[in-house]
This record gives sequence, C-alpha cells and structure tokens, in this order.
Amino acid sequence: MNLATLELASARFDWARVYVAGVVNVTPDSFSDGGQHASCERAVAHAHALAAAGADLIDVGGESTRPGAAPVDAGREIERVVPVIEALSGPGGVAVPISVDTTKAAVAEAALAAGAEIVNDISGGAFDPDIISATAAAGAVYICGHVRGANLDEVHAGEDDPPDYDQVAFALAERVARLPLALRHRTIIDPGLGFGKRAVQNLALLRRAGELSAGVGCSVMVGPSRKRFIAALVGDGDRDMALRDRGTVGACLAAAACGAHFVRTHDVAGLVPALRVFEAVLGAGLRGDDSDDEGSGGGR
Repeated sequence: MNLATLELASARFDWARVYVAGVVNVTPDSFSDGGQHASCERAVAHAHALAAAGADLIDVGGESTRPGAAPVDAGREIERVVPVIEALSGPGGVAVPISVDTTKAAVAEAALAAGAEIVNDISGGAFDPDIISATAAAGAVYICGHVRGANLDEVHAGEDDPPDYDQVAFALAERVARLPLALRHRTIIDPGLGFGKRAVQNLALLRRAGELSAGVGCSVMVGPSRKRFIAALVGDGDRDMALRDRGTVGACLAAAACGAHFVRTHDVAGLVPALRVFEAVLGAGLRGDDSDDEGSGGGR
C-alpha cells in the first residue's frame, strides 16, 4: 500500500524506512523509568540524548499509564510537559518533531502551542473526545491509539477479556473514519500493545502490523518497549529494564519486518543500530521495492 508522505514543519515521513520514536517520561511513577527524567532539565537532556542516538521524534508524556498509577489532572500534566516541549522546540532544541503523549484536550492544546507537532492519544479520543478537534484545529498529526474503556482502570480491567486482532482492527477503522477528513490524512494508528491485551494478542498485533495498516489506510506505530509481555518472553522477573530493552529490539525488528512504520522505544541507542543493519540487509525490499541496487539500503 502506498501511503501519502507526511509533511511536518520539522520533518518529512516518506515511509522509505522505519522511524523511531523516543520516549521521555516527565513523571515520578512511570513503570520503567519513573523519576529518572521528572525534572525539566533531566527530561530535556534525555531528549537530546535520544535525538543524538537516532530518534526520529521525541514523545513527551506527563502521566503514567501503568496499572494502578494515580490519575493526573490536566493542570499538573501541563506543568510537567510544556516547559520540556518549549525547551526542545525552541533555540538549542532538538531537530526532530515533538509529540505529546496525552489523552486530554487541554494538555494537547497547551503542548501544541508550546511547539509540539504531534498528539499521541492512546485512547483514540475515548477518554476526551475534544482532543480530536484540538488536534485538527492545530493542523497537527494525530496518533490514534486503541483501548477499550472510558478510563485507564477500565482499560486494564479489560485484560480478563482481551480484544483479538479483528476487534482492534475494526475499532481503529471506525475511529479513523469518524475523524475530520483533513486529520484523517494526518493520522498514524497504534494498536495499543499492553492496554487490556495479553501476550497472545500483543504478538498477533505485531505480526500483522502491515495488514492493520492496509486495512485502516494509515501508517502504523507499535510500542512494545519494556512491556510485561516482553518481560515474560525474556524471563525478567526482577524488573530488569536492560534485559527488557534487548527483548524490545527483537519485537521492533519483527514489527518492522511485518510492516510497521514507527516503533516507539525507551532505548533508542540500543535499537537504532540494529534497525539500520536490518534494513540494510533487506534493502529497498522492506517497502516492496525489488531493486537490487547494492546501495539502496545504506541510507536507511
């Protein structure tokens, strides 16, 4: 499937290679790195390190989405993310787009005004429908995630009856179809690995990433980084994030082979070299070009 090139002020995504989103959690309680980057200074420094390691966008979040995390109101979330986004998008900032990871319209509006170009909404508008109009009005890119439920407690409780691939694909197609037309053409979908889904569903969604893209008509981002199903697969019983990062590389390479356009990770430095070699070996064939030009994969 040929996807239209996505033009942003600071980048151009033409889908000739797989792009990497680097995670910056400006929170005290995220499941994998809570507190490490909770101050503006540390978050900005970490974002610069991710960009230097090869991140194609920086995803800044101010609320933990792990099971049992305390909810954060919009005002507090804005206090956490806006100074970081202002620093990263201003003079001396990073030369890649900034995404705000939020489900709240007020936070999205503040982040976009501060310099973000992308809204990453794990709920796909289910938690706060106004986030869609806020994103559309700004001409921003929308990452439409999949969850089932009206809040995170309901989402995580849904793991007792997890949705299968067909249910996720149908729900995402419905959500995208309801978006304003201009925004629909600037939307990336995310199947929501780990959000109310167990290992078997997560693996199927990774395996069928390209099929999901073709069915909905949008590029696909997957975020397996450090999730519980990765921990189970690599035998991590002690919250060993370095071990999970190595497992995440495998998940991301598999997703790339299966048609994912974006992979979201905490450990950009650990993923990017493996991804670039993977793409070089496959060459242009990764995106369906059968050219045998020896140099075709070198710039990916």
